[in-house]
Amino acid sequence: MINAGHATLTHVWVYLHTQPLLWLAATLAAYACGMALHQRARRNPAVNAVAIAVALLVIVLLGTGTSYATYFEGAQFVHFLLGPATVALAVPMFRNRHVVGRAALPIFAALIAGSLTAALSAMAVAWALGGSREIILSVAPKSVTTPIAMGIAEHIGGSPSLTAVLVIATGIFGAIVARPVLNALGVMDWRARGFAVGLAAHGLGTARAFQVDELAGTFAGIAVGLNGIATALIVPLLVRVW
Repeated sequence: MINAGHATLTHVWVYLHTQPLLWLAATLAAYACGMALHQRARRNPAVNAVAIAVALLVIVLLGTGTSYATYFEGAQFVHFLLGPATVALAVPMFRNRHVVGRAALPIFAALIAGSLTAALSAMAVAWALGGSREIILSVAPKSVTTPIAMGIAEHIGGSPSLTAVLVIATGIFGAIVARPVLNALGVMDWRARGFAVGLAAHGLGTARAFQVDELAGTFAGIAVGLNGIATALIVPLLVRVW
């Protein structure tokens, strides 16, 4: 009886794990678990919902022997929504357009300083740790949103897949440490806080900023877009002289 039940469950799993909707549901369930833990921790940034969801999904995929390609057949539905979500950032930007306009010069100065620092510091650390040229080039655009970062890495001779991993790790780390670091530095202006986290931690940092304050989220979204453009222009120039 037990063997028959086990065989039935095995057959059910073999069928289900190839179905895209299973992995869509798994992705949403993992994020729901992450958000529940985040809420129980009173929104402590160290208990990051995305990091928890990623860890849970990695455990499930490794435990079931499921390939990323199979998983992405379902996750692509969530991935598709990244486009509309990004476009939706224009709404708070429009609502706060007067505040943004008055901060144009500080935004430009922070963008140049931040983009240079993000790329140069990453390349310097990779070089100091003995990383190969490919690793150094792959880490350079790690503070830019994933599609742009992968395109930059491919253009300059890095590894797009490695860059994607570094981008996600950077976003999660930035979303976790941004608040305590900015508090320690005494940066309390929501515009500065938002722009800093958006520039350093791209989309994940922006999502975190919107959870805290709309103005911070607005400036974080601006930083994501502008940093993508700036890094695409700056990193190839840095590579030439590296």
